[in-house]
Amino acid sequence: MFRLSFIINYYGVSRMKSFILETQQWLNHRLRQIVWKRWKKVRTKYAMLRNHGIDHEDAMKLANSRKGYWRISRTEILHRAITKEKLIKWGLKDMSLLYERRYLKG
Repeated sequence: MFRLSFIINYYGVSRMKSFILETQQWLNHRLRQIVWKRWKKVRTKYAMLRNHGIDHEDAMKLANSRKGYWRISRTEILHRAITKEKLIKWGLKDMSLLYERRYLKG
């Protein structure tokens, strides 16, 4: 009986970590999409990308893109502009870090 509960708990922790990781990635993706949508005009998109450290060519290419918000939020350029660290600085909690602090103290 002890072995079975140990195995269930072991794999339960493993699934929880992957679930949290997937959820965190989706949430970061969604937040990048919301930020991109908030920058409505091409001029604003370009200016904000430049403010976040993207060079002229990449900023022009992305700001003038006609692709949808969800698709743009997957681009490497937007990931460089809006990093995970910036999202955390803006108030997003890192779910995996919270989980590790709470449940994996051993």
